[in-house]
Amino acid sequence: MHYTHLGKTGLQVSRLCLGCMSYGDGQRGKHAWTLSEADSRPFLRKALDAGINFLDTANSYSDGHSEEIVGRAVLDFASRDDVVIATKVFFSDSKGPNTEGLSRKAIFRNIDASLKRLGTDYVDLYQIHRWDNHTPIEETLEALHDVVKAGKARYIGASSMHAWQFAKALYTSDRHGWTRFVSMQPHYNLIYREEEREMLKLCASEGIGVIPWSPLARGRLTRDWDETTNRQDTDLVGRNLYNATEDSDRRIVQAVADIAAERGVPRAQIALAWVLHQPIITAPIVGATKLHHLEDAIAALDIELSSEELQRLQADYVPHPVTGLR
Repeated sequence: MHYTHLGKTGLQVSRLCLGCMSYGDGQRGKHAWTLSEADSRPFLRKALDAGINFLDTANSYSDGHSEEIVGRAVLDFASRDDVVIATKVFFSDSKGPNTEGLSRKAIFRNIDASLKRLGTDYVDLYQIHRWDNHTPIEETLEALHDVVKAGKARYIGASSMHAWQFAKALYTSDRHGWTRFVSMQPHYNLIYREEEREMLKLCASEGIGVIPWSPLARGRLTRDWDETTNRQDTDLVGRNLYNATEDSDRRIVQAVADIAAERGVPRAQIALAWVLHQPIITAPIVGATKLHHLEDAIAALDIELSSEELQRLQADYVPHPVTGLR
């Protein structure tokens, strides 16, 4: 396994982050395609045994069940001090007022609920899942600062938002002397590269670690364009991410297939290797519901793409509508 620092912090993380949205009781959330705890544990064990020390979940994944699964797996398969656990706050794990968003009350409620489900007294990285248009950023940042000072989180991070919003948050933290975001979790892959316009440049300038979600475009980059899966058919969020520029996306998917065939490797390795080649990327967040998904992700770490291959993969990209912010 390869390791790097998360942004300009001293925290060392594996170059792959295991995304745990696929692990949880589908009846307790909105994702019917998730795996039960019994079916999830082999993936968590395999990842930890392979040296992946970075696990990403959220309070809202299967209404908190994903956090429970991750917490029990870490307890059984690893030492807590050896694992970097990241979770998120914004979406609700239940119904009712003050359960969603980034108010002081919601943050304090949700960090305690997440810690209880994870079975730990701290998380390594506590991330805001989205921007809250209804709460002043000062209220959110001061609450997150207090969470860190209380020892309940080591670092704080953010996920998909506009670059101006992230810049405002960084400026506000610096102005008040509050704990600063150290990471950004954007939507980024070969068929969605809009973050290259501003967000990735901002992260590079500010020393922010970048841990992109959906690096394989919900699997679209790993199969023929017209091939479908149960998740693609039932995941309403994913269905709306990749439909606006179909002709361009099809050509990129074909370029991945062609290069994978020439090299004699699965397509996932090529698509993920491209993300890993981007100098700003710390660790792509990879989901795994079949064991070969993890094997392909680990193998991608050692693939060196030539300049000619990189050009072929990138040549057909066209601007996309901005998606994934809510």
